[in-house]
Amino acid sequence: MNSGSNAGVYTALLRRQLTLALRRPVQLLNPALFFAIVVVLFPLGLGPSPDTLSLFAGGILWIVALLANMLGAETLFQSDYDDGSLDQLLIADQPLYFLVMPYLLVHWMISGLVLALLSPLFALMLGLPLSGVHVLMASLALGSGVMSVLGAIGAALTVGLRRGGMLVAFLVTPFYMPVLIFGSGSVRAAVDGLAYGPYLALLGAMFSLALALGPAAIAAALRISADA
Repeated sequence: MNSGSNAGVYTALLRRQLTLALRRPVQLLNPALFFAIVVVLFPLGLGPSPDTLSLFAGGILWIVALLANMLGAETLFQSDYDDGSLDQLLIADQPLYFLVMPYLLVHWMISGLVLALLSPLFALMLGLPLSGVHVLMASLALGSGVMSVLGAIGAALTVGLRRGGMLVAFLVTPFYMPVLIFGSGSVRAAVDGLAYGPYLALLGAMFSLALALGPAAIAAALRISADA
């Protein structure tokens, strides 16, 4: 097939994923609602002291973003597996490497981009200094992309299993840790007046590596799950 028809297939698949997401508003809003609820509950556990909340704000928001990302990862391919659409992807003429990218993009938009855009509001609620807010947004935008790819790999490996959510968490959590460390470290460095550029550069490198290699790993995992 020529490149024009390939682009048409990818565009149609992206439109389909966006339409499915909009038709399930509960699933669409779950990450943002989870993010909001946990952020509101943290002051009750740590106490209302502004100094305490300000000290831990960056780490709190990054941990909540990680959990929210993981929340939506387990069902990434499940509905397509149940209705047989996944089998059509596996036998399609187009490379599976590119066909999984619309899934990643939509998942990142729902569980990453939305949270990055909402993060200034929750950051100010927790007393994060303004010097760290823009770094928080940038680090979440980059880091959530990496986490979406990692979560998709775990979801692809467990797509044929019922109640595989805990297994997905078990598989991908260790790989989330560097993203969490560099993401929260960038915010802490910005608040302390230190250089945060190296942290963002590392997150950018991780994002580029995940975008280049992640779809191949997801495609391989889906084929393994389909053959199991």
